[in-house]
Amino acid sequence: MIEVRGLSKNFRVHVKQPGLKGSLQALFRREWKEKQALRSVSLDVRGGEIVGLVGPNGAGKTTLVKALAGIIHPSGGTARVLGHVPWERDDAFRRQIALIMGQKAQLWWDLPAADCFLLLREIYRIPPRRFDETLAFLTHALGVGDQLKVQIRRLSLGERMKMELIAALLHQPKVVFLDEPTIGLDLTAQRAIREFLLSYRREHRPAMLLTSHYMEDIERLCERIVIIREGEFIYDGPLSRIVSEFARHKVIAAELSEAATAADEEFLRRLGEPSWSDGGLLKLRVPRERVATAAAEMLQRLKVLDLNIEEEDIGTIIEAIFRKDAK
Repeated sequence: MIEVRGLSKNFRVHVKQPGLKGSLQALFRREWKEKQALRSVSLDVRGGEIVGLVGPNGAGKTTLVKALAGIIHPSGGTARVLGHVPWERDDAFRRQIALIMGQKAQLWWDLPAADCFLLLREIYRIPPRRFDETLAFLTHALGVGDQLKVQIRRLSLGERMKMELIAALLHQPKVVFLDEPTIGLDLTAQRAIREFLLSYRREHRPAMLLTSHYMEDIERLCERIVIIREGEFIYDGPLSRIVSEFARHKVIAAELSEAATAADEEFLRRLGEPSWSDGGLLKLRVPRERVATAAAEMLQRLKVLDLNIEEEDIGTIIEAIFRKDAK
C-alpha cells in the first residue's frame, strides 16, 4: 500500500548570526544553508501492518509522514500510496488516507463533535447508513458516545484526541498516518488509544505508519520498527531483533534481605552499573558476556531473596543507537 524509493527532502535554512550586528546584517543579506531532512530513504508498508517510526527530534520522522500524506513535495525519489503519487493530491487519494497529528487539531473548536462529524460526512461524501454504522462503532470503541454534543473546547485533552481519531477514521481510510497520537495524554488515555488502534487494525486492516517518542506506544502497537537518524534509516525490521542485534548489556534484578553496605556498593560497582528502585530493588547493568559470572558472585557475596535476569529496556537500546554507541 505504501511504496517509497530513494525519497529525499532538502530545506533552505536561514543561518542566524549572534548578537545585534548579526541581526542587522540579516535585514539586508541573509545566509542560507541546505538541510537534508531525508536522505534517500526506501520503505514498504503492507495492509494490516503498523510500522513504528522512531528517532530523535529533527531526525526526519514528521517530514516523511508529511511527504507521504501529500503535504510537502520531496526533493528527489518516488513514492506511491495506494497507487497514487501523494503530492499530486488527487481526490481519490485523499479520500483513502488519514493523517492524525497529536499536536494539531482538525476539528472546529466551538462546535460539538457531532456537528463536526456531520460536516466531515458531507466533505467525504459518506453514505448515511455507512456513516451511522462507522460512527457507532468508533464512539463505542473509544467510550465517548455521551460526549458527542459537547463543544470540542470543553473536552479534556484525552477526550479531544479521541474525537480527532473518530474524525480521521469516519471515511474508513486504507492508509493511516499517526504522528505522536498520544503526546501529552495521561496514562489512562494513552492506554485507551493504544487498545483502540489495535482493535481498529484487526477490524479494518489499514496500513499504518506511527511516530512516537513513547516507547510503550511502539512496543504495544508495532511488530516492525524503522529507526531514523539524521534523515537516514539505520534499522528496518522486527522490534524483537533490536535486542539480539544491538543490546550489549543485561540487567540483574535482585531483592536483598539486608541493606547493602558501603563495601557491598563498591563490590557492585566493580561488577557493573548498580541502581536502586524506590522499593529497594537492586538493578545491576552488566555486559551480556559477564551475566552468569556476576550473578554467581552476587549470590555468594550478598543475602539475596530473589534474583532475576532481564533484557535491557528497549528504549535504552534505541537511545544508544541514536548516540552511535551501538555498531
